[in-house]
Amino acid sequence: MNSNSNNATASFRPIKVVDVELSDPPAPLSELQGYGSVRCLVRLYGDPVGHVELPLAEDLRDAATLRARLVSHLEADLRRWHLTHFLQSVTETTEWSWTNALNARPEPWRGQLPSLTVAVCTRDRPDDLALCLEAISRLDYPDLDVVVVDNAPTSDATRELVRDHFAFVRYVREERPGLDFARNRAALEARGEIVAYTDDDVIVDSKWARAIGEVFAENPGVMAVTGLVAPYELETEAQVLFERYGGFGRGYERRWYGVDTRGGQLAAREAGGGGRFGTGANMAYRRRVFDDIGFFDPALDVGTVTNGGGDLEMFFRVLKAGHVLVYEPRAIVRHRHRRDIERLRTQLANNGVGFYSHLVRTFLHYPDERAGILRFGAWWFDAWSVRRFLKSLVRPQHVPREFITAELVGSLRGLSRYQRARENADKLARPTDPPFVPTARRHTPSSGGVAVRHLHIDTDVPAIGDVSAYAATFVVVFKRGRPIGQMQLGNWYHPLSASRLRDELVRHFGIALLDDRDANVYETVASSLKARYVGRTSLPATSVSILVATRDRPEDLRRALQGLTRQETKHDVEIVVVDNHPASNLTRDVVAAFPGVRLVSEARPGSSYARNAGIAACRGTIIAVTDDDLVIPESWLDRIVAPFERQDVMAVTGLILPLELETKPQQLFEEYGGLGRGYERFEVSSAWFRAFRRKAVPTWQLGATANAAFRASIFRDPRIGPMEEVLGAGRAAGVGEDTYLFYKILKAGGTIVYEPSAFVLHQHRRTMDALRRQLYAYSKGHVAYHLLTFLRHGDARALLQVGAFLPYWHTRRLAGYLRAWARGFSRSYPLSLTLLEVRGSLEGPAALWRSLREVRRLDEAARAGRDDPPGLPSRGGV
Repeated sequence: MNSNSNNATASFRPIKVVDVELSDPPAPLSELQGYGSVRCLVRLYGDPVGHVELPLAEDLRDAATLRARLVSHLEADLRRWHLTHFLQSVTETTEWSWTNALNARPEPWRGQLPSLTVAVCTRDRPDDLALCLEAISRLDYPDLDVVVVDNAPTSDATRELVRDHFAFVRYVREERPGLDFARNRAALEARGEIVAYTDDDVIVDSKWARAIGEVFAENPGVMAVTGLVAPYELETEAQVLFERYGGFGRGYERRWYGVDTRGGQLAAREAGGGGRFGTGANMAYRRRVFDDIGFFDPALDVGTVTNGGGDLEMFFRVLKAGHVLVYEPRAIVRHRHRRDIERLRTQLANNGVGFYSHLVRTFLHYPDERAGILRFGAWWFDAWSVRRFLKSLVRPQHVPREFITAELVGSLRGLSRYQRARENADKLARPTDPPFVPTARRHTPSSGGVAVRHLHIDTDVPAIGDVSAYAATFVVVFKRGRPIGQMQLGNWYHPLSASRLRDELVRHFGIALLDDRDANVYETVASSLKARYVGRTSLPATSVSILVATRDRPEDLRRALQGLTRQETKHDVEIVVVDNHPASNLTRDVVAAFPGVRLVSEARPGSSYARNAGIAACRGTIIAVTDDDLVIPESWLDRIVAPFERQDVMAVTGLILPLELETKPQQLFEEYGGLGRGYERFEVSSAWFRAFRRKAVPTWQLGATANAAFRASIFRDPRIGPMEEVLGAGRAAGVGEDTYLFYKILKAGGTIVYEPSAFVLHQHRRTMDALRRQLYAYSKGHVAYHLLTFLRHGDARALLQVGAFLPYWHTRRLAGYLRAWARGFSRSYPLSLTLLEVRGSLEGPAALWRSLREVRRLDEAARAGRDDPPGLPSRGGV
């Protein structure tokens, strides 16, 4: 793998895939040895709500801790689930309260289900097929037919497997190679009204067929249904990379798709891609739709030179014909992804070939769609392939560049493959083959109008059936005789079912449907969900180490220790003070006055050296870090560690307020920006880290190690490690060790929470000289931090920040002074400080180089047993 893979092979650890049913009592996870994280498919009464991936840097065997994390992450999804099922149970006397919504349960389908044929197309994979058929044998469905189509086999292994072990399965042999030949044979052999296709490398959920059948039963206008494809396992690097690349999953909300063909709407824009609707491993059709729109094109998909696209082309054809397609996430299958890198690379290349073969086929068969297909194909090639490839050249991607390149090249090859495949398919064609082009038919022209209907939701939400002459319906919603809102829905000349309307009501109105909402409604919902599905919602008592690094500030240290020793906490707490200048003896006497506080010495100057020495000495599972120039409230510790109830949280920062603003320098520091990060709680994760495409990740907005806490395990994680000793106070590069630590945590997949209730009071610098030194160090450290992310991680966003965005920002600030001067105004923040910041930024690269040399010499001296190498000056305090 190339360097763009970020050394994935060396650091890879598999991901445990599990289901978590929230309606069951909390249960701990097990068999986690060797895994790096766990991916939980969260279900509620069988319905999939969402999935959450949690790192296993800490033990996740505590059931309540796991539940709290899952519920917190999926709060909005759980709220939507409860509101949707609440609408299913409303009567005239129902109180529209969140309490009733929380108590809602799924109502079982009471109508008749259509007969259904499960079709499995396979070729020479009997072991995979056996697992697939074992799962199919457990399906819960009243009228089920199962057919296996053996496509151009090279042996009788599949036939013998079905004969000897799966008597309920019908075996059919299709000699002509090609997945779409097999799919067409399955449709011809099917006995059910519905034909549900899945692949031999798939494990279907026991409720899969019922979820599909219910959609078709309730919605006569629906001709195609796709479902959720979740990973069966993530045991190899290739399987994990496929999920990062996009996987097969399409989310956990039911979606309805259609095109107003009668009104002249073209399908290319809405349905050109096709992939967003689902995949061929989990798709179902009304059997009669093939007589209307034609069967699968045997020139597409696996077994031909196109290697794919048959499913996407059929989705397009369904919508082009004016039918409705539904994505139903309750119809779950689990796919066994390719296990090795080479097969994954081939698969992704074939994805590009198949996708553009489908576009070429659509272009040739639909003259009215050609302009739209050309636009869509060009846009997709640019947005998906070219831009991602170019981005991979300047900054790390979450998948290796070789995969992006493989699909890009495959896309180009796909432009010529369909014509070849068409010639090959024509040679294999038989006179009795079903047509793969739509039958000629005329639609009744649309009037262009929009239906207006009133929907009363005081009882179970009713269907709206009298709108088949319209492509869209304007729905005015009434509750207790009063209008509460409106929504315009595409119905594409078909009735609007009750389930569709419930989905849309929750999507449009959400919690506003209820009567008992107030300013704190979301907090009420969150706490009630935790109470229902978690029980315990707080961090249990644990061991916490408080780390204070100091250098010759005895009175400040005494004040800080007074606050730390008075903490009101349930946790097992130790306090560790690191003296970064032990030769002065100023710190030792202060610590001696506080029994139980441990003193650690670190002679090498620098805040990162001092903190790393303290981290090595700390015994707690959580390490809270603070400075000696702070006043610390008695409630601080419990608040700063509380978010660690969630196992994905690797760091917490808190609010830093000024202790006083008595002097002008203290006031100027607050105008500069201070140390506070606001009064609203927020959190960031690896998704936030990746969201910045051109700009550097603004980790400096997350807080500072003057008020922070960390899981002790991160400092042992090779992806993160200890504080960066090249950065920080006491080094030539100045500050930046905290922002760099945040960078590494996020890059490794951790979450950082900013908790403003965990506040401390900071003693700002009182003199102008001290303030100038501080701002100069901040400016140097900011640039040094960015350059280090480039040098250590190849993150080219740092170069844009240092070479473009930072100069632009300084230029704008200086221009502001000129404008103010021209208008006769003066600015409260002195120009001299701004120029000092500019100077510090310019000094940043040289300062980093000097700091790298200093640290190398210090480390060499430490290994040689000397405290301070000759010729190395001692730098400023912590």
